[in-house]
Amino acid sequence: MSGGLIWATAEDLARNRGRVLFLYRQILRSINSPNLPLNLAARLAKKAEARAIFMLASEERSLHNIEDLVDAANYSLSLLRKGEIPKYIQ
Repeated sequence: MSGGLIWATAEDLARNRGRVLFLYRQILRSINSPNLPLNLAARLAKKAEARAIFMLASEERSLHNIEDLVDAANYSLSLLRKGEIPKYIQ
């Protein structure tokens, strides 16, 4: 992400699209993991929360905030893969 100095350009957003979609899909798949102590209703609620977070984050245009959001998604995905629920979606 180097096109814009502070604000994301269309090139910056296009460059991150694949990475964000990958994280989104992996987070939704990880919520279905049998390692998580969630029943069906809780899983559906957590998926809805994750979708809402990604929808709100899609409006972000600051390069620094976008990087922070991607880092947070990577960290949350690592916790989900360990069988833990990240705090922001608890």
